[in-house]
Amino acid sequence: MATLTELVEYCDQRLRIREIVDFPGAHNGLQVTNTGEVTKIGAAVDAGLMPFQQAIEQGVDFLIVHHGLFWKPPIPVTGTTYAKLRAAFDGNLAVYGAHLPLDCHPELGNNALLAKMLGLKVTGWFLPYEGTDIAAKASPPSSRTSMREKLEGLFPSVTAIEYGPDEPAAVGILTGSGQSAVSHLRRNGIDTLITGELKQEHFNVAQEEGLNLYCCGHYATETLGVTELAKELSAEFDLPWEFIATDCPL
Repeated sequence: MATLTELVEYCDQRLRIREIVDFPGAHNGLQVTNTGEVTKIGAAVDAGLMPFQQAIEQGVDFLIVHHGLFWKPPIPVTGTTYAKLRAAFDGNLAVYGAHLPLDCHPELGNNALLAKMLGLKVTGWFLPYEGTDIAAKASPPSSRTSMREKLEGLFPSVTAIEYGPDEPAAVGILTGSGQSAVSHLRRNGIDTLITGELKQEHFNVAQEEGLNLYCCGHYATETLGVTELAKELSAEFDLPWEFIATDCPL
């Protein structure tokens, strides 16, 4: 058993929570408290009602999420907002959110972990947001075909838009929504992007600028960081952990 304070302090320091500015409305760190003790760690992509319910059923009392509860100005605690908070309170479930700090982390981040899974080396970072680069630049694969095959082995669905070179010069990685990275690729010497999702217009951009774009699912590409953080906490504090899957296809 560990205290909630110990886990929160560890996560805050490991992810540099206070140093990294996130999107307006996001709140990284502890979002819902519990009675102060933790017996089991959970990891989920979203702070949704079903992940909360599943976590509680599995005995989780500290849930790490990538997409937290708070993204908007203060709203009435009614409807699904009430239901989620009521479930957390009744189930003694503490909720810890980490968005951009868990994207850009060089070891625990979604981008770095995906590069590692593909056998690519992170050579730099790009796409600055409020002073922090949030997208990874990685070494090229032996071929785009070999990389696509690896992606198809990792993710349930991969959309490949291939108008770039058969042998990429460099690979950009931005899990989740990658639309903000597309216009930054060429200026950073990148011709290939791996992301979660894009907009329809980026098909035309790929043709016009000679890019390879791979969409592997917003949810699927962001299961990596929360899982790795939960594993690390489990080892550090000798606690069991579990990934709370919701099988989101998007």
